[in-house]
Amino acid sequence: MQSKQVSVFSLAVLVAALGYFVDIYDLLLFSIIRVESLKDLGLTPAEISSKGLLIINVQMAGLLIGGILWGILGDKKGRLKVLYASIILYSLGNIANGFVQSVNQYAAIRFITGVGLAGELGAGITLIAELLPKEKRGVGTSLVAGVGLTGAVAAFFFKEAFPWRTCYFIGGGLGFCLLLLRVGVLESGMFENIQHKNVSKGNFFMLFNNGKRLRKYLCSILIGLPTWYVIGILVSFSKEFGEKMGVKGEIDPGKAVMFAYAAISLGDIAVGLLSQALKSRKKALFIFYGLTAIGIVWFFNLSGQSTGSLYAACALLGFGTGFWAIFVTMAAEQFGTNIRATATTTVPNMVRGALILISILFTSLQGSVGYVQSGLITGVTVMVIGIVATLLTEETFHKDLNYVEE
Repeated sequence: MQSKQVSVFSLAVLVAALGYFVDIYDLLLFSIIRVESLKDLGLTPAEISSKGLLIINVQMAGLLIGGILWGILGDKKGRLKVLYASIILYSLGNIANGFVQSVNQYAAIRFITGVGLAGELGAGITLIAELLPKEKRGVGTSLVAGVGLTGAVAAFFFKEAFPWRTCYFIGGGLGFCLLLLRVGVLESGMFENIQHKNVSKGNFFMLFNNGKRLRKYLCSILIGLPTWYVIGILVSFSKEFGEKMGVKGEIDPGKAVMFAYAAISLGDIAVGLLSQALKSRKKALFIFYGLTAIGIVWFFNLSGQSTGSLYAACALLGFGTGFWAIFVTMAAEQFGTNIRATATTTVPNMVRGALILISILFTSLQGSVGYVQSGLITGVTVMVIGIVATLLTEETFHKDLNYVEE
């Protein structure tokens, strides 16, 4: 099998890491340039907040739909073909974003871009999980995420150096450069072995027609909810939270995203090494849940403190939610080769799409308890759900992935 011969420093891992770098750059770019771009389109401060949340949610809806589409195609047509097609779509979408003139255009193109972005991580992690031996899976996928997540940091520095429209053009260009690197990457041997077998491949409904599989799938999604609560609510709207909590100084949400993702990158590498040392995905995950909970408590006790304290809290929140690679790897390890790409691609995008529901909870509570308290209650709810889901999930550290689902 190929998986016995591939190193964690192979071309496949390197290209997957660079692919995720571009994916995160494009995914977080709107959060980083939200204020600047919407102000340039003539929106008021109130509209920048409300329309900004709308555009983020539309983008997440695209990720949700794209996750299902690319996941099914990944199991039917191959991991690499999905990577090529998704890169082309999100690269074209980003270039188009550089030309928008209205909120409706902005939202529509972010939706299309979201569909494209949905294919990168799941297909990449599935490919790496199947190419690497089980003893190295956690380290390999953590390296992919650790390198990839610095894309948000790059997006911030590009935002500081270039107009917001140029930042979108750069994202599109990076995507097309990535296509050239993909040429030398091998397809998964496990996928090739089942290509001509008489088994159902890429059947999304197989995740729902068996009680045990359905429970595994739902838990795989719920485990990741704290990640997008932190990024999509606390960090993306840190400016609004800071103003309402009386944080002293002007808050740049782009800088908050940059600090959070720099820390997430370190966290993803750390959680992979910790998982390796403990020989357990779940133990490492619980430790990082604990760090996230500490970060949430700190964030909601920033009243009267400086912007530096807020950015530091965002960094701790980022490090604590730096378990993205592990939770996606756990999803890959839960299912057989014939539906692995479907599960692994849809799970992270279901989590991203769940931001819509998290946002609804967050906004619906504001009328009764206020902006800040609604954020805290939403966070506690999300954390409890994630912890329960992890408790109900099987340990997969030593699991052999060369099998199919019947």
